[in-house]
This record gives sequence, C-alpha cells and structure tokens, in this order.
Amino acid sequence: MTLELPLTWLVGVLLAAVRIGGWLLIAPPFSHGAIPARVRVLLSVGLAFSVAPAIPADLLAGSAAPQTMRLILTGATEFLIGSGLGLMTMIIFAALQVAGTVIDLMAGFAMSQIFDPLTGSGAAVLGRMYHMTALVLLFATNAHLVVLGGLLRTYAEVPVGATVNLSGLAREGTDVFAGMFLAAIQIAAPILAVLFLTDIGLGLLTRVAPALNAFAMGFPIKILVTVVLIGLSYAGLGDLLRALTEQVLDVYGRLWP
Repeated sequence: MTLELPLTWLVGVLLAAVRIGGWLLIAPPFSHGAIPARVRVLLSVGLAFSVAPAIPADLLAGSAAPQTMRLILTGATEFLIGSGLGLMTMIIFAALQVAGTVIDLMAGFAMSQIFDPLTGSGAAVLGRMYHMTALVLLFATNAHLVVLGGLLRTYAEVPVGATVNLSGLAREGTDVFAGMFLAAIQIAAPILAVLFLTDIGLGLLTRVAPALNAFAMGFPIKILVTVVLIGLSYAGLGDLLRALTEQVLDVYGRLWP
C-alpha cells in the first residue's frame, strides 16, 4: 500500500507550521527557556496538521513546481504573522511582571536582582515571582489552550498564502504596548498606595520621635507590609489572568475582523 501526499498540501502544512513556530518562539508560556526547541518544532508541525483543512487547495496554482521566491515570501509572511501575534501575547501577559517590578521599586526589593538563566536577564524578586506565578496559572487553568485555540482560528480568517496587510499588526501592537503599562499600573496601584502611606507614616514618626530611628525600622516594616499585601492580592490573580486571556483573544479578533 502506497501513501501519496499532494505536494501542494504538504507545502501548505509546512508553511502553516512556520506561523505556529513563530508564535511559539515568543508567546508565553511556550517561549519559556525550559521548553526545548525540538519540542517547539514538533509541536508546530503537529498543530499544522490540525489546520490542514483550512489550507487553500490552490496555494501553488499556476505552477507545475513550487516557485522558490513565492515560497520564501509566503514563509516570511507567515513567520511575521506568527511572531507578531506572539509578541502581542507576550506584551499583554507581561503586565503582571511589570507590575511586580514597579512594586519592587517602591518596596525596596529592586536592589536585590536575581539572574534568570532561562531568560538570560536579571529580575527583581516580585517581578520574577509574578512572572512564574502567571506561567503556573496559565497551565493550571488551561488558559494556554485557550490562547493557542485563538491562534489556530486565525487560519480561518487569514489562510496560508493569503495577502495580508501587516500594518494592522503594527497599529495593534502600539495599542497593546500602551495598554500593558496601564494594566501594570492598575494591578500595582493598590499596593503602591499602601506603601506610599507607609512611607508617610514613617516620615511623620521620624519627625515626632527622632530617637526611634524610623529609617532603620522602615525596611522590615515595608517588607512585612509588602508580603501581606502580595498574599492578599494573590486571591485575585485567577480573575486577572482570565481578563488578560480574554484581551489576547480580543486582539486576535480585531486584527482581521
């Protein structure tokens, strides 16, 4: 028994894998350094077979053999689409880490930088903790499957080889980047407000009783206040992550309505 696969279909699957591969390279949680590159490649090819029915039958119409330049341009476009969607996904979920970094600055934890070998960069304590918590919640709540499903649905809106106006990605990326900072401030604002009031209280205490050395007392007090507030804020991280996931899907839907 001989199994024959049409060349056009096989090339279409590989091009679909390029879009998924570009997304997996950047989008969390699949972009995490703990996931080997070989796993990402196999996952992108496997998922590409799942979208095979959405691959146009006339992808290589008009030529008896694949045209090299056409395939290169189509592959580059698919990679740009996937990496662009992955970048916006990463920016949206980065709001949690940015919020943790802002709290680090206010709480005094920014002085203790931790080198992350998986990302190759330094991160303060709370920024790193929020980042790892977000990754755990993504898998625990199956939000990673929801976001991945949003990516696969883009093949129905923008089939492989379709002409795409990439300027929409750039415009949406700018809005997403601005929205990420706004979301980070909204997440960190309650804790920042309490820490600010704590600083004011310590300042007044210094004026009233200079002998107490409120400056030396300030560090353990702010650490205690920060730890308590972070513990209380964790109760709402599930709802926050659901809101961020819905924002990702909303962005995907606005790109190609």
